[in-house]
Amino acid sequence: MIHHINALDPGASPLDYYGYELRRLREAAGLTQKQLGAIINYTGSLIGQVETARKVPTPEFSERVDAALGTDGLFTRLVDLVLRSQLPAWFRQVAELEARAIDICTFHTHLIHGLLQTETYAHSVLGALHKSDLDDRTAVRLGRQRIFEKEEPPVFWAVISEAALCQEIGGPEVMRGQLARLLAFEDNPRINVQILPFSAGAHSGMQGSFDFFHFASDPAIVYTEGYGSGHPTANPDTVKDCSLRYDHLRAAALSLKDSAGLIRRVMEKRYGEQRDSDGASVA
Repeated sequence: MIHHINALDPGASPLDYYGYELRRLREAAGLTQKQLGAIINYTGSLIGQVETARKVPTPEFSERVDAALGTDGLFTRLVDLVLRSQLPAWFRQVAELEARAIDICTFHTHLIHGLLQTETYAHSVLGALHKSDLDDRTAVRLGRQRIFEKEEPPVFWAVISEAALCQEIGGPEVMRGQLARLLAFEDNPRINVQILPFSAGAHSGMQGSFDFFHFASDPAIVYTEGYGSGHPTANPDTVKDCSLRYDHLRAAALSLKDSAGLIRRVMEKRYGEQRDSDGASVA
């Protein structure tokens, strides 16, 4: 076992580097895996799995390790890089765009954007086809949301089709939590959610979902997605076309206030607690 850990190459990947440093600094502090686990409230075996690059660390785990080992935020800074490196290769570029953008505009037709997803909703979406490494894949997806914790977070604008509110992913409880999350951004001027209602009829986004990234000094990028592949482009004609489409989508969508009202209605009507004839909650 010791030989296996020693064989870990810190230059192989951010995950390997994280594991290598965790082991080095834990040993320097004179702690066993079990002792460190007891301090930060995780099992010694989980510490071992992170140290051998078999488990992806979470931001919470990293913060606790930094506090326990007095490592001045090293693992908290490193975890963003680790999580991004664990994304599917074709998606890594998008996560980098998200991290660099000063302004992100998104339009989604059938599900809530990954940057706004709750843990249980993300878990259900990612588990739709296969369940392998589901907890790790969910942690990796949620890790992208740390861009909102930056000193200068991007301005995020989401136009979401009403269909995404009605597509019941993970069951009523998961959907209630997800719609509550959307409502939680109501007083945050940097995260704006507008719903494109069914009543809008034909609209400028009928060709499908897309994301729009604006940067401080680089040209804007439009991103669309296929099955297992992403297509970013800075082609000026495409960018111009999508920019116009997005302006029209925003105009056709409900106002921020009316959008919140619709989210509340859907939440209560479709996913509200079911009650039996005696009035007791059954959901």
